[in-house]
Amino acid sequence: MIGKSGKASARRTTAYVCSDCGSEHNKWQGQCTDCGLWNTLSEIALESPVPGKSGVAQSRRSGWAGKIDPPAITALKDVSVSAESRESTGIGELDRVLGGGLVLGSVVLVGGDPGIGKSTLLLQATALMAQSVPGLYVTGEESLAQVAGRAVRLGLPVEGVHALAETCIERILEQAAPMGPRLIVADSIQTLWTETLTAAPGSVSQVRESAARLVRYAKETGTAVFLVGHVTKEGGIAGPRVLEHMVDAVLYFEGESGSRFRVLRAFKNRFGAVNELGVFAMADKGLREVPNPSAIFLSGSREAQPGSCVMVTREGTRPLMVEVQALVDHSPLSNPRRVAVGMEGNRLAMLLAVLHRHGGVAVGDQDVFVNVVGGIRVQETAVDLPLLLAVLSSLRDRPLGDMTVAFGEVGLSGEIRPVPNGEERLKEAATHGFKRAIVPKANAPKSGRVAGMEVIAVERLADALEHA
Repeated sequence: MIGKSGKASARRTTAYVCSDCGSEHNKWQGQCTDCGLWNTLSEIALESPVPGKSGVAQSRRSGWAGKIDPPAITALKDVSVSAESRESTGIGELDRVLGGGLVLGSVVLVGGDPGIGKSTLLLQATALMAQSVPGLYVTGEESLAQVAGRAVRLGLPVEGVHALAETCIERILEQAAPMGPRLIVADSIQTLWTETLTAAPGSVSQVRESAARLVRYAKETGTAVFLVGHVTKEGGIAGPRVLEHMVDAVLYFEGESGSRFRVLRAFKNRFGAVNELGVFAMADKGLREVPNPSAIFLSGSREAQPGSCVMVTREGTRPLMVEVQALVDHSPLSNPRRVAVGMEGNRLAMLLAVLHRHGGVAVGDQDVFVNVVGGIRVQETAVDLPLLLAVLSSLRDRPLGDMTVAFGEVGLSGEIRPVPNGEERLKEAATHGFKRAIVPKANAPKSGRVAGMEVIAVERLADALEHA
């Protein structure tokens, strides 16, 4: 490009884009002139094609000199629809959350609080997969000695594991190309940076561009990539929201402080079920799988207690037994408190109104506290009926029947609506020795019993309260 002076002007390599309205600016400024918001501009790299250069040359500009097959238009009827190529990670609970194994060429983002066990889990998976799949563990936060020391403490086989302490994405891909790994773990994405941007590592533009390079590499070479992501104080992945849209799966590692149990939950998965759950226990040899998760979500004592009701929830493809506890006490406040831990607070307030209107039970002058035992968060409507039964049990100070389980959605008109996979939930409860179940009429089996369990089918909330 020739300027007025006759000299060639430099081509712009970066631009600044508003994260709210998407407008592009030539230089950074505190306020976006289009939408008027402050501190919304972030730097992005401009990579216009170079005339006369092939895709291979352009890939070298991105830091990877691998061979790229040019894309071609293909008739959809000619595309193979065979199952994706999956590799077992050697960890059954992780395979379950991923949908049956790790799909080669996929990009998985793993987030969680500091110290929750993200690096430990992925180092275990890398070491176990190294027996059949060459893997590369890229660390940007620890030294190679620290990574090797952790592997030795965990007793992992490290013969086939390769490691790299580097944060520049161009150098990482340049060194990975000759090795040809089938698995790359980047710990963490917030530490990576690209030479094409001047922003600091961890900024929105650096995280987005570094992730884009890794996604492109994964799709072009069929390499599976794990990205470790930091979380903010609100619990979301730090960085741009587009990061979660770029990857194929988003997994969150959760756990209560002081508890050795960890829960791995899938919030997005293009190759498996969403909200699939994997349960681990932190031990001296790393994360250990929990084969029977229902046992840890139930209290240690099986004796019936006031304010407690066991329900069968469904996380992904697996039913789980969880205990819902409620505490109802007289409130000295003019506006009684409604506190829900493990479920949505607005739904608690709505269900208490239904309990008053259609059940004849008033708790307007009572503080109501609800907790789901085990630190799990129940997001489905099957918790409605168990919650109201637990509230009534606490209010009357009378326990429910011994070995009783319940599930069902409660409508605003007081009807008990069915939930998916009712028979599977009943079989799970019977497996754990429960003798009685209060369920929606549409979920009850025709015989009225499941493996020796008495099934009470109800249509209205008043009927459920009477049987309870």
